[in-house]
Amino acid sequence: MPELTESIEDDLETLQSKLGYTFTRIELLKLALTHKSFSKTNNERLEFVGDAVLGYLVGSRLFLLYPQVQEDALSLMRAKLVRGKMLTEVARSLGLSGYLRLGSGELKTGGRDRASILADALEAVMGAIHEDGGIQPCSDLVDLLFTDLMQGLEAEVLKDPKTRLQEYLQAHGLVLPTYKVVDVCGADHQRLFTVRCDVPTMNLQCTSQASSRRAAEKSAAEDVLAVIAKQMQGSGSPESDTGQIADTNNSSN
Repeated sequence: MPELTESIEDDLETLQSKLGYTFTRIELLKLALTHKSFSKTNNERLEFVGDAVLGYLVGSRLFLLYPQVQEDALSLMRAKLVRGKMLTEVARSLGLSGYLRLGSGELKTGGRDRASILADALEAVMGAIHEDGGIQPCSDLVDLLFTDLMQGLEAEVLKDPKTRLQEYLQAHGLVLPTYKVVDVCGADHQRLFTVRCDVPTMNLQCTSQASSRRAAEKSAAEDVLAVIAKQMQGSGSPESDTGQIADTNNSSN
């Protein structure tokens, strides 16, 4: 991983090696790594292209990999793979943060490790590869980065964490959770919502942050599910009773 500097004057050969693609127009890769806080000429347009390309290629592979799975479940699987959290993890595995060009404000507030910036940059890189070399190298990159992630996906595991938590509590005759916004901060275009999820009958409470209330609620519910899974594993509960939540926790992280 290159040294974290305010520019990407560092050699990009290592990143291209990780991507399995060498750019003909290296300026496209640099643009893909340029956040809007750094320049008015930034990666947002390439992100738009990359989002469409990634969704298409992942969807196509899931269609072939799971021939018995119906459209609604395939949509859930694709959403898991191309959502921000998964893209952030993939971006981190590539060491993408070290190559980002960010404005001073973003640098001071930890922008290099901000999930949304990393996810957007990965999509932009995909878009840059498409504009430089067409669909085939994008297809090769999806194979490289997502093949392992596509294995063993199950529709039940991919449900919205709020839905999974609600179904679990209902199945055990417990009171449903409550969600409360405990804080909202940041500028209008960079809101950060802090939401608390309470499960009073289990004496559980988890707080999470995200750029929208809905996303923060989902994240808090996911954290509660993780705690429940750990508690059940620690108590030696039967596999038949704990398997679904434990698998859910492993799939979500």
